[in-house]
Amino acid sequence: MTTSDTPTGAQAGTQPGMQIDIDELRKLFLFERLNDGQLTKLAMSGQVRSFATDEMIVRQGEPADCFAVLLDGEMQMIQETVTAGTVAMPRTSQPGVYGGATSAYLGDRAPDYYVHSLKATAPTRMFMLPARKFAHIVTEWFPMAMHLLDGVMSGGRMQREIIDRRQRLTALGTITAGLTHELNNPAAAAVRAVSELRKLIRTSRMQLAQLAEDGIPPERLRALIEMQEACTEAIGKLPARTPLQISDAEDDLGEALDELGVEDAWELAPALVNAGFGRQHLEKIHRKVGEEHTAAAMHWLAEAVEISQMLGEVTEATERITSLLASAKQYSQMDRAPFQVCDVHDLLDSTVAIFRGKIPPGITVVTDYDRTLPPIPAYAGELNQVWTNLIHNALDAMNGEGTLTIRTLHDEDEAIIEIGDTGPGVPDAIKDRIFEPFFTTKTVGQGTGLGLDISYRIVAGRHGGELKVRSVPGETWFEVRLPLREPTVVPSPAA
Repeated sequence: MTTSDTPTGAQAGTQPGMQIDIDELRKLFLFERLNDGQLTKLAMSGQVRSFATDEMIVRQGEPADCFAVLLDGEMQMIQETVTAGTVAMPRTSQPGVYGGATSAYLGDRAPDYYVHSLKATAPTRMFMLPARKFAHIVTEWFPMAMHLLDGVMSGGRMQREIIDRRQRLTALGTITAGLTHELNNPAAAAVRAVSELRKLIRTSRMQLAQLAEDGIPPERLRALIEMQEACTEAIGKLPARTPLQISDAEDDLGEALDELGVEDAWELAPALVNAGFGRQHLEKIHRKVGEEHTAAAMHWLAEAVEISQMLGEVTEATERITSLLASAKQYSQMDRAPFQVCDVHDLLDSTVAIFRGKIPPGITVVTDYDRTLPPIPAYAGELNQVWTNLIHNALDAMNGEGTLTIRTLHDEDEAIIEIGDTGPGVPDAIKDRIFEPFFTTKTVGQGTGLGLDISYRIVAGRHGGELKVRSVPGETWFEVRLPLREPTVVPSPAA
């Protein structure tokens, strides 16, 4: 850190420096508890400087040689980031707010360069205290406070890193449990279908061999196989029927089979009816294969149709598994660059797919997407963490019953993503605190209080966007605004 007591660069201001009156210093909340001797030394150590509108008070990346305190006027803190471009804090006119070399008391561990800029947004007066003298005053006058601040800063940073990791692991556990549950259903269905297939194929072979032994002519066997192909093609393509209509069709076919002396007629009928086979088809088979072969032919045909149905179940189950794995890959952004141009709808859909096993039966999921929304430049994996946190909170709020709504909007140069629930809402008394780290409304052990804080930092800090909430009883919306432009890459200040 520089040892010069004379501010340089942006700190020079538009007017020569003047010494401040101790009564003006006493009015500032930073110095109100100091005695006259301390105020006098403070006043002699620094200078008052004036800045015109839009003039830089301190500039990010320049040597951190001043601690700046607002006396009157208005200023704004601005930070250039590699990931999110320019991040500007709200303007402030509160006397006593400060910036610049705020960590100078850390000595050699303090940043050598300003990590942010301060800009005057109106004619402004600042008390500029050289960083070296600011560090000396803090360590000499407040040694215990200095050590506490140092401990809080380093300990808080370490604590946040640990809890951040725990939050991510907790979210990963929740997602993994849901994905496992979702994968188990189609996997179990496929195993069950394959087991049945083994039995059906064995029986089908025996019945086909029996037909051959009974001397069925080749042309009649061909007619039977053609009927089997027609039934297989019809599976899943028939017009919708009511349960009563299906039951009547099974009864009718069962009676017709019974009349022809086919054993186990009532067991064969359901599979054949499901393939669109009816009394008229039975009569056709009877004519083509002959009465002596009808019973064996119908048993073989029923088995062949069931085999086709089981193959359909296996196909459906494996396609579901493939779909879930594709959603998991999309969610985790495996094999993809961290920063990329991506379709926000794909990210939302993959998150919802991962959550399917955790969504209670009483909750309805509604999506309302604006398909005119173009792809956005983003850290896709981190945005998926935001959707995970917001959806998880919405599900918790509804307590097993309600409607989860996810919608997107296109607003000029911004993408808007809204996640809403029909829970009890966020009380006005805590609405301003929900994005604070460690603040939670859940019971002990239920939450870390970092989900929304992490989400806010990802949206605002990493993407230069906004995360807001609006809530009334029975309707809560979390609104995420993301820029459609790619953030400007700004070189990091030298360390």
